[in-house]
Amino acid sequence: MAVETKTTEQQGSDRGRRSPYEEWVASTGVPVHRGYYVEDVRTLELGEWPERECKAAFLMLAGQEGISEARVTEIAPGKTLPPVRLALDEIVYVAQGRGLATLWGKDGGQKISFEWQDHSVFVIPRTYACQLASTQGTTPARLLHYNYLPVSMSLMPTADFFFSNGYVDPSALGSDSGSLYSEAKVSTGPNGEGHPFWSGNFFPDMRAWDRLVEYKARGAGGHAVFIEFPRAPITAHMSVFPAHSYKKAHRHGPGVIIIIPAGEGYSIMWEEGQEKVVIPWHEGSVFVPPNRWFHQHFNVGGDAARYFAFHSPRSIFPYSEKIEDLARDQIEYTNEDPSIRQRFEGEMAKRGLKSVMPDEAYKRADYQWTYGEE
Repeated sequence: MAVETKTTEQQGSDRGRRSPYEEWVASTGVPVHRGYYVEDVRTLELGEWPERECKAAFLMLAGQEGISEARVTEIAPGKTLPPVRLALDEIVYVAQGRGLATLWGKDGGQKISFEWQDHSVFVIPRTYACQLASTQGTTPARLLHYNYLPVSMSLMPTADFFFSNGYVDPSALGSDSGSLYSEAKVSTGPNGEGHPFWSGNFFPDMRAWDRLVEYKARGAGGHAVFIEFPRAPITAHMSVFPAHSYKKAHRHGPGVIIIIPAGEGYSIMWEEGQEKVVIPWHEGSVFVPPNRWFHQHFNVGGDAARYFAFHSPRSIFPYSEKIEDLARDQIEYTNEDPSIRQRFEGEMAKRGLKSVMPDEAYKRADYQWTYGEE
């Protein structure tokens, strides 16, 4: 599906219907990409953002619904950007490049620096200044930023409150600032119940991350890692599933942004009873399932596929990948529309391949998958 891009001038006719966040975005003059997906953030068309001294683009995809911000920033080879201080926590995914992040609270205070690379994920703590630099001399860095500025500006419609506020939240770093970006640690719920979560502010390479658990709820013999950022309200997860297979359809609330670290495939999204939208993807693709739309992920490549999902803030929109009502919010293989399987097998046949989905999985709801190492 084509992606619509509007510049500030083209958006002028929408004035009066835009939210405070959209008004602020329009004031930057930076391009806005709309639609259901972005084919590749590494090659996405960007525009100049003089204030930030970089190229950038905002994503306002269908499923963000005024809740989450997705923004792509490009740092020129060897360039250091001016510092930015945001009153909200921001999560950054490195789509391409290597670089350095430097953080500080009060001006003149202690600085914390760390290096990042392709497929790193890190937190920029709320109210802390952050300066980003590319350390490669020939290749620009491209970053995908995720935060909850749109919904926050619906309550406080003044951009300066979020970008020019001198307050520094001492709890944003806590007492462990010296090890803030050290290795993530695993934790479990009370009595070891529920999925184990990896807790940290820096994950060096999500494409290579191998500390996974079996994700039986979604089928296909897949695995996952569930992530929390210690002092930010945002959580995330990454799902990994085998070549020539596909996951069960499910649905949840709005604002969840998905990027592909590895793999080739497609996803189908649909509102109950409505026409289906097919989204092809590969490394660098981004899409957002709209509120309460079913969506289903298919791996047509030769290797395991990975998708990384930024979740909506739990304190604002109580969301998780946990399905509360399987009958309403997840479609078992035994109950799915036969056209889903037919399309997948047809896509595999085009590539001279065959589905590894066992016929028994479509007949028995209690089918037990085999979970090999990913």
